[in-house]
Amino acid sequence: MNKLISFFLAVIAALLVAYSTIFIVDQKSHAIVFAFGEVKSVISEPGLHFKLPPPFQNVLLLDKRILTIDSAEADRFITAEKKNILVDSYVKWQITEPKLYYVSFSGDERRAKDRLSQIVKAALNDEITKRTVREVISGERGKVMEAIKSKVTEEAKQIGVDIIDVRLKRVDYVEQINNSVYDRMKSERLRVANELRSTGSAESEKIRADADRQRVVILAEAYREAEKMRGEGDAEASRIYAQAFGQNPEFYKFYRSLEAYRASFKTKSDVVVVDPSSEFFKYFKAPGSSVNGGSAAKSK
Repeated sequence: MNKLISFFLAVIAALLVAYSTIFIVDQKSHAIVFAFGEVKSVISEPGLHFKLPPPFQNVLLLDKRILTIDSAEADRFITAEKKNILVDSYVKWQITEPKLYYVSFSGDERRAKDRLSQIVKAALNDEITKRTVREVISGERGKVMEAIKSKVTEEAKQIGVDIIDVRLKRVDYVEQINNSVYDRMKSERLRVANELRSTGSAESEKIRADADRQRVVILAEAYREAEKMRGEGDAEASRIYAQAFGQNPEFYKFYRSLEAYRASFKTKSDVVVVDPSSEFFKYFKAPGSSVNGGSAAKSK
């Protein structure tokens, strides 16, 4: 019985020893193999690997993925014109030299982030102190980020890290001068608005004056055309009248008299006082009849 128990214990111990010699490296990790506290090898390829059991060899896994340092609060910097601004930034980084990274930070990611934050802050300070607020915010923002990335990359290589990207998320004035900046911006916008209103008013008056001038010209031309057409119509009417009068003068006189009668006696209340023997009533008289004295002719 004791022999059986000893056998099982020996098998279990052998399995534990065998298990301690196997380790797996996945796609997102670097593996550093230590022998008595010294780095023996670095494994970055994923797969199943073997080592000596502890305490002869140990394995430390480091993150191979792209990591982010996002500042919890904005840092204060002074620009070339001696103005305080707040800059909020983030850094994308990755461990590319696991052995050098371990020697620098003993594998402590928190210490690595602190060190990179200090490097980025120093690079930001160097670049921002050489530029104005306008250049940092808009004019040369891309150049600032490229310069910072270049400086940070050089220093990060010395600690086994590669800088993927550096970005400025927000650039703002400190709270003490925000109100004065906003007031100045408001005054500038009001000035521009007033200039635009003045320009618009002048353009409006110019357009209105031009429209009035065109209106007068159009009405004058229309009146001229109307008078021309009226004159041509009167001339044509006179020509037709003359032609009709030439063909039958007596009928023409009769027709014109009828028109005169129609125009004179439009309503029953119209009264005309004339001599009955006048030419106006010539076509009212029967052949051979005579009228004596003055009378009033009234339309019926």
